[in-house]
Amino acid sequence: MEQIQTRKEAPRGNRLHIGVFGRRNSGKSSLVNALCGQQVAVVSDTPGTTTDVVAKNIEINGLGACVLLDTAGFDDEGELGALRVEQTRRAVERTEVALLVVPASAVAVEDAGRFLHEGPERTWINTFKDRNIPVLCVLSRSDFSEVSEAGRKALCAAWGCEAVSVSARTGAGLETLRRALAALTVDAGETDDLTASLVAPGDVVLLVMPQDIQAPRGRLILPQVQTLRNLLDKKCTVVSCTTERLETALAGLSAPPSLIITDSQVFKEVAPLCPPESRITSFSILFARHKGDLRLYRQGAETLKRLRAGDRVLIAEACSHVPLREDIGRVKLPRLLRARISPDLRIEVVSGNDYPDDLTPYALVIHCGACMFTRRHVLNRLARADRQGVPVTNYGIALAALNGILDRVAFPG
Repeated sequence: MEQIQTRKEAPRGNRLHIGVFGRRNSGKSSLVNALCGQQVAVVSDTPGTTTDVVAKNIEINGLGACVLLDTAGFDDEGELGALRVEQTRRAVERTEVALLVVPASAVAVEDAGRFLHEGPERTWINTFKDRNIPVLCVLSRSDFSEVSEAGRKALCAAWGCEAVSVSARTGAGLETLRRALAALTVDAGETDDLTASLVAPGDVVLLVMPQDIQAPRGRLILPQVQTLRNLLDKKCTVVSCTTERLETALAGLSAPPSLIITDSQVFKEVAPLCPPESRITSFSILFARHKGDLRLYRQGAETLKRLRAGDRVLIAEACSHVPLREDIGRVKLPRLLRARISPDLRIEVVSGNDYPDDLTPYALVIHCGACMFTRRHVLNRLARADRQGVPVTNYGIALAALNGILDRVAFPG
């Protein structure tokens, strides 16, 4: 119960992502609806009804806050079918636990051996295992076809995963499935301690949080909220201010704060005012470790020194949003890159899931803090870049380097 409470109302990027995969009409959408207790996905006997990935937040006892990803059938056909299958493949990057849905009738037949060893399911099982994604097989429509214990064991042996019989229509087996999910060893990979070694109980920490046009009206952005909660949990004293009130905030303290955490966009304004006794970092740098690979990002920042006119730089944002005036990814960061390196840099911006498969045309990828993504999703992106020999860094680290203060920045570790 405690785990559910800690994940309750969690942002989607902090929820466990459970991908539901299988052939067309295997019962994926029916299973999602049954687990959610409501119709969130369209169910039809027509193959290919699910066209895009459908994401639904859900609470699962033992796992807490989760996201169910209902995908299109991986056996879809035709030109549109190929596009749907590609979306299904992309969903694997977000998946932390995979449910492979197989009609019980396919395993119950006499020639099930060929199905187990030669069907596309075996290929997808290998895909999940190559990415260290735990897999659970769901034998759907068990009220119409019953799989013998020998058949279930044969499947488990062939695919190397547990199998649970479920009927979405009657609800039989759903509780067994929930228990099996909770029993899986899931490594979400996130480091819950955002500030790690940077602070100790009793430290005074100053948060510099600009409330400009990009700040959501009436609330704080997610990295600020999570950092504030982390510091309070660690028994720190937290003081917050906007950029223009920084000098006043510092003057009001009896001693310099142990740490100043700022929005990366105002590094240039904050760094000169930071007392020598105080360490400085940014929310984006904290998330570089929380969601990504800090070591890889720091290495990637070295590429900034080698960029030349005509080089292509990809700026990748995790969330899709309508660009606002002085947008960091589309305006501020490109402007600073061109001012510090060359006005002839070729800069491209992608957002959401629009992340290229081929990164080799780029000299550098600069990724946002990815507060809206799971860590596995980010690490899959970093692994792709690493395989293709393309360096990657993070907004906060890049901004610190471009403002000439990277050597002053404190990194969590």
